Amino acid sequence: MMRQYELVERVLRYDPKADEALLNRAYVYAMKAHGNQKRASGDPYFSHPLEVAAILTDLKLDDATIVTALLHDVIEDTPVTRAEIDQLFGPEIGKLVDGLTKIRRLDLVSKKAEQAENFRKLLVAISSDIRVLLVKLADRLHNMRTLEHMKPESRKRISEETLDIYAPLAARMGMEKLREELEDHAFHWLHPEAYKAVTAKLAELRKSNEGLVEEIRAALAAKLAEVGIDAEVQGREKKPYAIWRKMANKQISLEQLSDIYAFRVVTKSIDDCYRVLGVAHTTWRTVPGRFKDYISTPKQNNYQSIHTTIVGPRHQRVELQIRTRIMHDVAEYGVAAHALYKESNLNGHASTNSPDTYEKESGPYVWLRRLVETLLEGSNSEEFLEHTKLELFQDQVFCFTPKGRLIALPHGATPLDFAYAVHTDIGNAAVGAFVNGRHVPIDTKLRNGDEVEIETAKNHTPPAAWENLVVTGRARSAIRRAARDAVRRQYTTLGRRIIASYFERFGEELDDEKLKKALPRVGYKSLEDALAAVGRNELSIENVLKATIPEALDQAPKQPAYRRTRGFGRARGQDGWFNLDRVMSIKFRGAEAEGVKAAGLPIRGINSDLPVSFEPGGAVPGDRIVGVMIPGEGIRIFQIHSPRLREYEHEGWIDVTWDVDPDNPQRFPARISVTALNEPGTLAQIAKVIGESGGNIDNVRMVRRASDFTEMRIELEVLDLVHLNHIIAGLREKAVVNKVERVFD
Repeated sequence: MMRQYELVERVLRYDPKADEALLNRAYVYAMKAHGNQKRASGDPYFSHPLEVAAILTDLKLDDATIVTALLHDVIEDTPVTRAEIDQLFGPEIGKLVDGLTKIRRLDLVSKKAEQAENFRKLLVAISSDIRVLLVKLADRLHNMRTLEHMKPESRKRISEETLDIYAPLAARMGMEKLREELEDHAFHWLHPEAYKAVTAKLAELRKSNEGLVEEIRAALAAKLAEVGIDAEVQGREKKPYAIWRKMANKQISLEQLSDIYAFRVVTKSIDDCYRVLGVAHTTWRTVPGRFKDYISTPKQNNYQSIHTTIVGPRHQRVELQIRTRIMHDVAEYGVAAHALYKESNLNGHASTNSPDTYEKESGPYVWLRRLVETLLEGSNSEEFLEHTKLELFQDQVFCFTPKGRLIALPHGATPLDFAYAVHTDIGNAAVGAFVNGRHVPIDTKLRNGDEVEIETAKNHTPPAAWENLVVTGRARSAIRRAARDAVRRQYTTLGRRIIASYFERFGEELDDEKLKKALPRVGYKSLEDALAAVGRNELSIENVLKATIPEALDQAPKQPAYRRTRGFGRARGQDGWFNLDRVMSIKFRGAEAEGVKAAGLPIRGINSDLPVSFEPGGAVPGDRIVGVMIPGEGIRIFQIHSPRLREYEHEGWIDVTWDVDPDNPQRFPARISVTALNEPGTLAQIAKVIGESGGNIDNVRMVRRASDFTEMRIELEVLDLVHLNHIIAGLREKAVVNKVERVFD
């Protein structure tokens, strides 16, 4: 176990201004607080926080973080309180220790809903101060190093949690060295057989290729020395988990893997990085498609390096990473390296920002802040966990706005992801996209270097189905939220119109204050909730009327009972069933009672602002229609002759009327059955008639096919009954068509 003076000396070596008295006080306090507590291994418990502190000294973190590591378990495992920590070590350290205590109480591998909620709490805790995450990662690393002393089920649970949450978090924070060790420990316990197989095979290759790494390293170093480049060349074998993951992704054996060895060339300047690249590419053959320049375009976690693959000595594929010393430290230690270079930016130039500003604006912080914004906006913990895991695991592509702003996105991202990455309002209004000047579908996969321009439209709401077109958590969360808000608005609007319609019948004017006073009687806290409940048919209109206008309800004449034998005649004063210039109100619940006015809900087209759906057979202006309130769905519109209408008797029927604007025509669904000759070109002739008539084919289905004739169902979108009849008449004139009729099945 490390002694007190050894820990202090380690800190003073990289931070001579560290508070030595604070470190000594924390060491003694934590050791006394844990007393005789033991770990599962039998070691004194204090050895654990001491090792965590030692890991953090390797990252060269400040004295407050080292003290936090020493104290991180005292509130949870000893009688010590937060108030005591604040008093003895100050509120800054008290806040850090308290944040770690809250995280420790979380069970990140449990029932899905609990895991999701706990993960939300974890991210809120670490977003307030990144040092909380650094101590937690060091704590997890030491626990993984000593996992053999735990029970098998605990090893499995902790390893899953490490691989799912902590290793990807370390990667996003740019801490590659720590991430690799976490992954290898978790791999060892989760897949012991695979781990043994990979490590045994690596040992065989190491033996057969003895001296290969040193030979390649020496060849590279010699070539650079020839041209006067002062650089450090490091060679290494890739880690077992990285190799196993690549084998699994590519479905190949270890022998087929060509880039088991990786070499880093660490230079003194950015200019030297590109000189090294030139030497490597002119000396050895390059492997096409394996070049990436992360110096000019850094990753979101501030990672910078040039990646290339060459065919080096012994015809061995060699992966090269070329970077400066500062870039190397940032790649190894991520956000922890900012403490070393907070006086300058990653390119080695003097920073114009303060250290605090730089840290808060650096890539990992931006990513973490965006995650927390997503969780605060979301309403579902499981959605948030799903989205976060997506973002944790995916690699990136880099695209540009027309003004040159760089947007980093996961592989597989679409222009819709791009739109939401720019701004949520842009994503919600997106209706199309241009990539490199070409108009493309909005679900096109983006590639590195694409310039993306988003086409928007006012008052546009993204369809819920668009959730399947995006890969980022931010976009999915925003689409779900916009869809939920749109549906709620539709139900609220529908509820208000239904109530207004009934108030009008009884000679009353809809008054929000009157509705608000009645809320306790109908069991709702807000007016919006009550209106939406009426729209969803969860709150009956009768109960609303009894709570708001009981006097008018009592005085109104009773309506006669519904009789199924009643015929549906023409509306008075109308010529035929429908007159588009005089939108009629159709009532389907028996004769109007004297003194009670008729008022129908206006029904618009397919893109209505109400939660309105049409029966499969559809209905169009000119049809006599009836609306049926379907619980949780809204209004479903039926053509009066539809056989499906019998299923509902008169339950949930409401008065509806067409709302047609001649200056802004909308389309409505209809279904026809066409029996035609079974010969080449028949379908083309049918489609041509429909297209030339201005109709839109939504779906075609063959329902019966013989050697000579084929019967098909065609779902159309038309303007009204006249338009539909015009299409049917045009089809009947075709010689290949035997029979056309409208159907509702």
